[in-house]
Amino acid sequence: MGVTKTSSEQTRAENGPFISQCNLLSLQEGLPLKWTAPPEIPSSPKKSYRSAYVYPWQVDLTDPAQVLTWSNLSDFDLLLRLVDFSGLRPVLAHLLGWRSGRGWEPFDPVSFFLLVTWQITNKWTRSQTLKNMGDSRYADYVAWFGFRNGVYPTEGGVRHFLTTLGHNSDASNETISVEKGEEIVEIVMQKLNMLLVGAVGVLRQTPILSSQAWEKALICPDGQIHDAASSLRCISVTEACYQPCTPEKPRPCHAKEKERRGCDCDTLACGLVCRKATPRDPEARFIWYTGSNQPGESPNISTKKDGKNHEDGEARYGYRSLPLRLADPERRFSFTLLDDVRPANGHEDIHSAALLLQLKDQYPDLQVNAVAGDAGFGFDAFLHTIYAHLHALRVVDRRCHQTDRNKEQWATRGYNDYGRPVCQFGYTLNSYGFDRERQRHKWCCDKTCLHGKDPCIKLSQVTYPPPECPYQTDEHQHGRILNVAEAFADASTRLVRDIPMGSPTWKALYHRARNAVEGRNATFENWNFKRMSVFGFARSKAMLFLADVLDTLSTLARLVREATLASLSVAT
Repeated sequence: MGVTKTSSEQTRAENGPFISQCNLLSLQEGLPLKWTAPPEIPSSPKKSYRSAYVYPWQVDLTDPAQVLTWSNLSDFDLLLRLVDFSGLRPVLAHLLGWRSGRGWEPFDPVSFFLLVTWQITNKWTRSQTLKNMGDSRYADYVAWFGFRNGVYPTEGGVRHFLTTLGHNSDASNETISVEKGEEIVEIVMQKLNMLLVGAVGVLRQTPILSSQAWEKALICPDGQIHDAASSLRCISVTEACYQPCTPEKPRPCHAKEKERRGCDCDTLACGLVCRKATPRDPEARFIWYTGSNQPGESPNISTKKDGKNHEDGEARYGYRSLPLRLADPERRFSFTLLDDVRPANGHEDIHSAALLLQLKDQYPDLQVNAVAGDAGFGFDAFLHTIYAHLHALRVVDRRCHQTDRNKEQWATRGYNDYGRPVCQFGYTLNSYGFDRERQRHKWCCDKTCLHGKDPCIKLSQVTYPPPECPYQTDEHQHGRILNVAEAFADASTRLVRDIPMGSPTWKALYHRARNAVEGRNATFENWNFKRMSVFGFARSKAMLFLADVLDTLSTLARLVREATLASLSVAT
């Protein structure tokens, strides 16, 4: 008989503390939840605005019966009632680069924030959203956002809001150093992560998150591709395609270097930008997405040498978001701690390692237990960051290499294709756990060769059981003992793991992490973020960060509703 799987909602509905602590009546005295600005962020220099957000439901909070009716609302409507966003104003003003109270009278940035998140949750276009603001059906939302007297933003105003947020996110060029072997790579930090940190702070004002999830955190990195709003013209586009040229001195063509037709760039139409490029998305890049991080592992790859790509997959042209998710195994939900956005063809590992290094500053009390990701993160820089800086468990899927296929080399190099140590006679060692204090994984052979077990690989020049093994004597009670720290004896870290790959513990952590990142992927695709609705890297970046903020806060609202409905069900 198959095992009946329990859904996340059912698990939470059977969790007594979750129901009793997280329902609306239990939270009532602490409502509204406050968005708290970091102490180093000054107040907004603007003294007046063309709109003015004020939390509208303060009176309702005094009536328990009225509060209970909120459980019938949508995630977004409930979110508006749970959170007072006034504290977001100085943060947005800082991110928008406002330094003076002089000049024009802008809209309240909180009004813009709520307007854009309203657009995201309803999957509207920008023009649809602005049109709906004038519809009497949505007059209550317009008032809640703080807009008044029929004065609404234009499409240009919304574009400016997003462009400025995205451009200013890394305009300060403040960097963090990532160790890549002997090389130090400087990665620009994204100031838009202040919004994510603020959203997580709102969530943590409630008991929604279990204490274990924060004190023994499972961090789940991922990379999601988002197609650019511009349509792909040339898959070989590079930064040089956007540099000016003249017909007499055409720009070099990267496509031709790869023996493709490309563009001659010898006409006036190519003067400023190659006519085959996408001028409204100059940072977008092409990638052939196979859905697998194991190169050459697909059984569907053709062996024909005709120069064509026969591997299953799809062509993608755009950007890649790199969220760091935190999974709560007890409450079975997840949310994004930090994020970054890069061109689609950028590697995930270096920028994600930079995000890991920022966790300590952004979340000082977060205690990371493990970092679990797919094989795209199985590179030295990322693995070193987990081990040396976070002192956490490496639960990263194996990144294959062609040398793994030569089994006879396992005994020579000392480990198999899953990172399990192998003795010189071809026997695998047994795991005795990871010592957190010493940061090393203990392995023992337990004299397997004397107990009738077959080696993982039989070597032709060895007699079994091998009489020449020096660890068979009584002097070695457990046989050979091997302690593996950051790397194997050959200095390789690619397959070193602190939990044996494929073990039940490994599978539990890894599958939990995959569920966490796939949940975000599904939400973003539902919100139409598979293809961006805005042009340009800056606007795309701003939209993706705002969507992550909305995802975290919508999760809060959804779980509060679940707890409330479950508590009412128990009461009846």
